Amino acid sequence: MTTQFIQYPKCSTCRKAKTWLEGQGCEFNDRHIAEQAPTAEELRAWWQASGLPLKKFFNTCGMKYRELGLSTRLAEMSEEEQIALLASDGMLVKRPLLVTAAGKVIPGFKAETWAAALKA
Repeated sequence: MTTQFIQYPKCSTCRKAKTWLEGQGCEFNDRHIAEQAPTAEELRAWWQASGLPLKKFFNTCGMKYRELGLSTRLAEMSEEEQIALLASDGMLVKRPLLVTAAGKVIPGFKAETWAAALKA
């Protein structure tokens, strides 16, 4: 499996992360999150592999998140409902999202976290 870089090209953090990955000489598949939204199956697998709370996979700063009032609604939703919601619109997913060849999954960009994950 090749490292996957899931991003939205207009996002400044995504652009910064992509530049960082390229600077590390990392080979990766680049995936536009709005054009090719993650499936429920992918999201479930990534969430489980990450060991993080499912809420960490939501783009809490996004307009769609605010429009849907998810800051209060998520607590009332089951995990399956949350995964289905994430799969319904890639813009709800935290980005960039790194899925390493070794199966590490990291939503959001922090260079030191990504560096450690890519070395594993």
